[in-house]
Amino acid sequence: MRKKFSPTWESVRTHEIPQWYDDYKLGIFIHWGLYSVPAFATPTVELGEAEDEEWFCQNPYAEWYYNSLKMGEGPTYDYHIEKYGKNFKYEDFRDLWKAENFRPEQWAKLFKQAGAKYVVMVTKHHDGFCLFPSKHTDYNSVNYGPKRDLVGDLTEAVRAEDMKMGLYYSGIIDWRYADDPIYTDADVKQNCCPTYEYADYAYKQSLELIDNYKPSVFWNDIGWPEAGERQLPYLLSYYYNNCEDGVVDDRFNGLFKDYSTKEYKHGSVSREEKWEMCRGLGLSFGYNAVEDDSHIISVEKLISLLVSTVANNGNLLINVGPKADGTIPENQSSRLEGLGEWIAKNGEAIYGTRCSRRLSIETSAADIHFTAKDSDLYVILDNLKEGDTDVFVHDLQGEPVLLDKGVKLEWKNRDSGIELNIRGHKTADAAVVLKFPGREK
Repeated sequence: MRKKFSPTWESVRTHEIPQWYDDYKLGIFIHWGLYSVPAFATPTVELGEAEDEEWFCQNPYAEWYYNSLKMGEGPTYDYHIEKYGKNFKYEDFRDLWKAENFRPEQWAKLFKQAGAKYVVMVTKHHDGFCLFPSKHTDYNSVNYGPKRDLVGDLTEAVRAEDMKMGLYYSGIIDWRYADDPIYTDADVKQNCCPTYEYADYAYKQSLELIDNYKPSVFWNDIGWPEAGERQLPYLLSYYYNNCEDGVVDDRFNGLFKDYSTKEYKHGSVSREEKWEMCRGLGLSFGYNAVEDDSHIISVEKLISLLVSTVANNGNLLINVGPKADGTIPENQSSRLEGLGEWIAKNGEAIYGTRCSRRLSIETSAADIHFTAKDSDLYVILDNLKEGDTDVFVHDLQGEPVLLDKGVKLEWKNRDSGIELNIRGHKTADAAVVLKFPGREK
């Protein structure tokens, strides 16, 4: 009999992460909205590499365009005045956003090709514009701009490709309710929506998303309105009772989580508990036309990120930022295709695996990562040097099985471990995976 949750913290905290989430490993994040029209931010550094004020005043996140504009100075403000004029309000982008080339089936096929097993789409970002028809506001994509239920259309296409569909919601920030500029992390909480009116709005819209789309992931961003914290046990129990495979992140004011999150270099996670890495393919989540190919992560580094994340008990939620017209930029789609090519050969070492008892190791020859499935051990050699490389793995012997048959390997068991000889490796080649049946003990 299926477990039913009561609207209490005691009951909600008995929820366990569904197996699918631990098995699937790779998801696609999607940030698409009014901010995709101006598509502007200054490509500076990754989140976590700069101090608060420097970060927010030079924010590389194009989806924070509204906040950067409200500052009244800086690159985004100057760009907006020159491009659109002083009297052009952010809300006016709703009439310019047409999404005329949005083909949800094509998106879903690309994500499937990339090896993704689940998708998380932004339904309402901090600007308050909803990508679904909400009975609680007319400020949405059915009444304006695209004139369609973007969330519903993609949800149908994603599930048709046998992937899980998740939804993002900006719980604590909505600039239509409180739009004081945010300059620091402290401002995020101090300048967020403080009213019971907004807390009720966020609560009702969350129920709407649960009822209408049954998301497998409910991805709340930053936090939840303090005025509505008493609503959370009911909201979460309602979610779990209506979405049997549901899972939530850790952005609920420290009150609850199924898993922890890390965003670029911001956040602290541990391989002792389930976590998720989220980041853009570039420095922004929303599409930023200023970014060029040099700002986009390479296929090799994207594979490295996936491998190092999975080997240490994480999932990778890699973000796509579509253009306003609904097309995915080529320098983003090509990365996903490259990732998918590697996964097609080596996915056995990713999907359905768990942390090995062995910790990742950095050596002068390669970074060595380990995953495990039942009694089988997978050794993943990453960042190999060009040419012929010898890698020694201590306390391991056996007959390795190459997952990618195109790799040239020689090996020899020694008293204290195994010597692996990779031949003719090129710097552009990605991680090499070897399977050791029965060696995870």
